[in-house]
Amino acid sequence: MQPRLISGPKLITGLAEIASGHDALICDVWGVVHDGKRHHPAAAQALYRFKEKHGPVVLLTNAPRVPAEVAIQCSSYGLPPDCYDAIISSGGAARDELARRSAARSLPLYYIGPERDLPMIQGLDVSRAAIGEAEVALAIGLRDDMNETPADYAGELRALSERGLTMLCANPDLVVHRGDRLLYCAGSLAQAYEAMRGRVIYYGKPHLPVYESALAALGAILGHEPRRPLAVGDGLLTDIKGANAAGIEALFIADGVHGEEVEPYSGEHLAALFTRFGAKAGSATRKLAW
Repeated sequence: MQPRLISGPKLITGLAEIASGHDALICDVWGVVHDGKRHHPAAAQALYRFKEKHGPVVLLTNAPRVPAEVAIQCSSYGLPPDCYDAIISSGGAARDELARRSAARSLPLYYIGPERDLPMIQGLDVSRAAIGEAEVALAIGLRDDMNETPADYAGELRALSERGLTMLCANPDLVVHRGDRLLYCAGSLAQAYEAMRGRVIYYGKPHLPVYESALAALGAILGHEPRRPLAVGDGLLTDIKGANAAGIEALFIADGVHGEEVEPYSGEHLAALFTRFGAKAGSATRKLAW
């Protein structure tokens, strides 16, 4: 039996075409407002215009960093801090969980990630430990994502699995663009770990709690729950499926993580692509612009 084709999205040229139907915006970061090297001025302008005319903007990211660190990173790429109202991050959610686990006593942790992301655990009663002494593993990302792949971690993932350690995944993304390069994220390590029957707890999109946090942040700004929020993102498995699960209308950014998969760029082809990923979006555009 052929899978039922999900209806194709409305192809638009800018956010202005649909913005009036929404009172709040939940926007992905990497791939939508910046590419890991520089921000997209047209995207920043779109966020400005939405804020000015329609409602608050929350950036929702699977970055394995706390919101303050994400804000610093975005600023370093040139993104104006006044084009959004708040940031919700998977790293922030993972840190909250580590704080809960270490509230009563020091938590020995096996850390997988680059040294630059250690601020996520600083200030907590957490100690870095070897696999044999750890009680839980934290996957923030590959230590050298410019040169490594998940295959480089097969040995230590197997050792973690043999000990039965739970992995906390602070970034569910599988891959991300940095400039014109496609790099692996912590989600790819978590996926490999699950293939070894390891247990993973994910923080971030597409999982519902992070959308609840985003909606709560918007509600705090509005003074009431947003009535017609719009989610914007380029990842079908994370941004769009997460919005679907949360009951939020979605705008798909085609020129993002899916690369050549979006070609030919047509409603019919996107409908087939959405069906393959089990996702749906009411509208689509090549890049975020007003």
